[in-house]
Amino acid sequence: MKKEKLNSKDLRFIRTLSHEVIGLLCHEANRLLKRRTVGKSALINAIKQMLDNPTSELWEGHVLQPVWNVIRIQSGEEKINTEKKTSTKLRPEPIPYTVFGQSSIESKAIDQMNNAMSLPISIAGALMPDAHEGYGLPIGGVLATEENVIIPYAVGVDIACRMCMSVFPISPDWFELKRERFRSALGMHTIFGVGAKNSSHLDSSLFDRKEWNSTKIIRQHRNLAFSQLGTSGAGNHFVEWGILKVISQLELNSLAPGEYVALLSHSGSRGFGNEIATFYSRVAMNKNPLPHGAKHLAWLDLTSEEGEEYWIAMNLAGHYASANHREIHEKISIEIGVNPLIRIENHHNFAWKEKLPNGQWAIIHRKGATPAGKNTIGIIPGSMTHPGYVVKGLGNPHSLNSASHGAGRAMSRSQALKTFSWNEIDFVLKKQNVELIGGDIDEAPMAYKDIVRVMAFQNELVEILAEFQPRIVRMADAERRRY
Repeated sequence: MKKEKLNSKDLRFIRTLSHEVIGLLCHEANRLLKRRTVGKSALINAIKQMLDNPTSELWEGHVLQPVWNVIRIQSGEEKINTEKKTSTKLRPEPIPYTVFGQSSIESKAIDQMNNAMSLPISIAGALMPDAHEGYGLPIGGVLATEENVIIPYAVGVDIACRMCMSVFPISPDWFELKRERFRSALGMHTIFGVGAKNSSHLDSSLFDRKEWNSTKIIRQHRNLAFSQLGTSGAGNHFVEWGILKVISQLELNSLAPGEYVALLSHSGSRGFGNEIATFYSRVAMNKNPLPHGAKHLAWLDLTSEEGEEYWIAMNLAGHYASANHREIHEKISIEIGVNPLIRIENHHNFAWKEKLPNGQWAIIHRKGATPAGKNTIGIIPGSMTHPGYVVKGLGNPHSLNSASHGAGRAMSRSQALKTFSWNEIDFVLKKQNVELIGGDIDEAPMAYKDIVRVMAFQNELVEILAEFQPRIVRMADAERRRY
């Protein structure tokens, strides 16, 4: 049966959004059509409903939420155009910044970083070797702005997306002997996908925090956050078992060199973080409109009511993301009956108040970048077949105390879907002795940069303490159907 596909002609009824936005809508819609999650006619009717009421909560947690998010945020941007506000002017030339591994970074990511460094409120920046095109700030971009200024889109839509690793006193041989037990534990205690929810919580004490009642937008989405505690998103989010080879004395709990079994997860603040990011990005773009190419870099003043609210919500999303990982790790730990020796975790989509080398206070945005201050322990994952690393930051001022957050994409998701097949992915998985549960072609290991090369570009940013090799990888199902 011929696969259905949506193009701009199918959306010619739209009169309020730009060609660029319609292209983005088609991209998100065709991802769903490819998976046969929804039919073309039903999808077009849903888009019409979304346009009639882009703020409706009907699509919250629905499989069509990615399409709804495009319409909703762009509706806010169209409001800027109708109000005819004067755009803030950019600097004529970007402030100089350091690029690590420039030969492996696409020109569109460089262009986005140049836009960011042309903002009148930017004071320093750096681009990591895994960098690739994103929205506003490129993935792998590090941006320092004036102390009282924050850019929601430079933090990212998935606020506090983070890594978490639990290291167990289990040998690789025992893991292979009991592999089915570890696979089963992974399947029992992981829940993936857009809108995925969990009704069984091990520890929900996070929701006792007073911040949940601090603002209207937080209160509005508290129940959503509660329902998704202990779940993971789609795309490149994962929970996986692997073998950790400690090369140098791991400076947490004096973990000695040797081989261990480890559980590694990658996910963020789920729908709650997305709602916060979408809402305050729209507010920022209305308050501080920028020229078209830089419009997603609109900022909030942290001394304003909206800025204070976003700062509270962003930090709460950080606590939530951490609790989300702990929920997963604790359940799996209980299931296998072994307590971890140590647990390591770090954000890579967040903003921090930090001092620059010249002593000036700034807001450091790390969008897809790992904190790498002096002696800071962090995790830099590879792909589903390539190794990841536990690292110690060297505190390099040229990177603003940052490192890459992974290997970085070598090609877009749409390009990967057109380029690779499941047969090719299965061949690579088998060759590397990796078992994949779920996943999709757009996450093919071949769609990512060479992590070894990426790490070589940042040997002045981090020291490698341990190497992690995936063995059983769990991701969102390729054909997940949610109606």
